[in-house]
Amino acid sequence: MSSKVMRYNKPALQGEITVPGDKSISHRSVMFGSIAQGKTTVSGFLLGEDCLSTIDCFQKLGVDIQVDGTNVKIESPGMDDWKEPSEVLYTGNSGTTTRLMVGILAGTNVHTVMTGDASIGKRPMRRVTDPLRQMGAQISGRENGQFTPLAIQGTALQAIDYTMPVASAQVKSAVLLAGLRAQGTTIVRESEVSRDHTERMLRQFGAAITVEQGVVSFEGGQQLTGTHVNVPGDISSAAFFLVAGAIAKNSRVILKNVGVNETRNGILEILQNMGAKMEIEVDDEHAAEPTATITMTTSTLKGTTIEGAIIPRLIDEIPILALLATQATGKTIIKDAEELKVKETNRIDAVVAELKKLGAQIEATSDGMIIEGPTKLHGASLKSYGDHRIGMMAAVAALVTDGAIELDDAQCIAVSYPTFFEHVNELINE
Repeated sequence: MSSKVMRYNKPALQGEITVPGDKSISHRSVMFGSIAQGKTTVSGFLLGEDCLSTIDCFQKLGVDIQVDGTNVKIESPGMDDWKEPSEVLYTGNSGTTTRLMVGILAGTNVHTVMTGDASIGKRPMRRVTDPLRQMGAQISGRENGQFTPLAIQGTALQAIDYTMPVASAQVKSAVLLAGLRAQGTTIVRESEVSRDHTERMLRQFGAAITVEQGVVSFEGGQQLTGTHVNVPGDISSAAFFLVAGAIAKNSRVILKNVGVNETRNGILEILQNMGAKMEIEVDDEHAAEPTATITMTTSTLKGTTIEGAIIPRLIDEIPILALLATQATGKTIIKDAEELKVKETNRIDAVVAELKKLGAQIEATSDGMIIEGPTKLHGASLKSYGDHRIGMMAAVAALVTDGAIELDDAQCIAVSYPTFFEHVNELINE
């Protein structure tokens, strides 16, 4: 774990970048390509550590996956002919890999054991294992399937009609993926809409699926067919440079090919509410995943309230929005975000602790935080908690602080954005 000292002297940011491929869609492209029979090609794949964990798991199941830069070729015999892995499936730091794989593996004819790193070992799995057990899945693990390692004995599954207790695309996706192998019609009901990449990709791979007013349903036993997946840029990665462009002086940042799926683009609404000078030019709204070019110029910002149904649409952007709020005039209130407590780290506590070290006026609440702005931020030594989004929040803060920021573990950023610091330097030096 090597620390990184960032001393940028409040630069202006100018230029154009293309952020790496969307993490959620990259994971799913490999999952669906491995489930489907035949050949799948993927372009724009994210070469972050999390997505490489997903590839590794399927290679151990006997799927032929070739990676050439950001292009991936998948040749799969289909789920019926996966081989039983002789070693443990290791999911690294990836909650998406871990939770979705449980759903995929539950209905196969193989036995698997799955574990991840220390952070994954603390993340709750019963939210996935409970509904899967209702479908007949045979899953065992620590504390009755609450924590990894998990052992999954593939078996025949029955479809269920499941009402989601929390808005979570991972839980929804695990149930839907298990539903592919279940007898009957699988139904998932959401009170608040979560990201819908799984539903879109089911269609893309040839499944007949119905989605209306928060209810997703489809018949089990459908065969998926290999296809081509074009992965857009990740809006959660773009968020860091959107905020940097808004708060760094004399800046104009252009981000190309950003995925603007409406279940993920809550940050764009909040930026507009706060007065950001932002232009959005949609490329092709009819694509499987719509994309846009987004231009952000230095902005005069005002505080806002972030709550309710928008939270699942920007849950991963809350750390960087908290930094943004320190530079906005007035009070910003973030609530209904308890889900942050069970991310890579407790992101409420982590964000509040680290921004306070920089001089921010910020307090934690039971389900979010309250930030008073604007405040001048100064340098400090910060912790990432091994969490890529906290690490990138610290790096963007370094662009506007008086003095340097030392970050204890900058390497964690490679989980989702391996070229992050290259892009920072490009924008400073344009």
